[in-house]
Amino acid sequence: MSDPDEWTLQESVAEYETGWYTGGYDLLTQPDGSEKRYYWAELPDAVVVVAVVDDQVLFVEQYRPAIRETQLELPAGIVEDGESYTTAGARELREETGFDPAGVSLLQEFWCSTGVLRHRRGIVFAEGLEPAERELDSNEFLTVRTVPVDEALDRARAPPTNDATVEGVLLAKEEGLL
Repeated sequence: MSDPDEWTLQESVAEYETGWYTGGYDLLTQPDGSEKRYYWAELPDAVVVVAVVDDQVLFVEQYRPAIRETQLELPAGIVEDGESYTTAGARELREETGFDPAGVSLLQEFWCSTGVLRHRRGIVFAEGLEPAERELDSNEFLTVRTVPVDEALDRARAPPTNDATVEGVLLAKEEGLL
């Protein structure tokens, strides 16, 4: 195992900032004494919501410009300052699907793509859903879709898919929630 004390940070530079992320590099002295720039993108924490209503898993279908594909995915969004993953999950679920949960529990919190990202994600499970009013953001053009619980994993794995959707469904299934 590599000892963190064998790595020396020489400088950390944010080269650019956008409304979505900050990008830059850290110049490090490596354990062998050589120097190398490690590039990174820093994004705010995000939450992914697994929610079930009437034995159906709630998904949203939306076009993703970054990959130029429309995909079926779990509701998700950015954790705002001061929010917990569970609070953010309840808010995102309401905004994107029009359902308010009676309860939200954290299934897992972890770092994503640690070779290049400074980004944490929380997967939450929402239950006791009641209809509410949707409040889509100006860049959200999505359609709510439902999938029977027993088909959720197969549908989550069908291309095109993303890591958050597969992770969320697998974690919920492993916990016996699906």
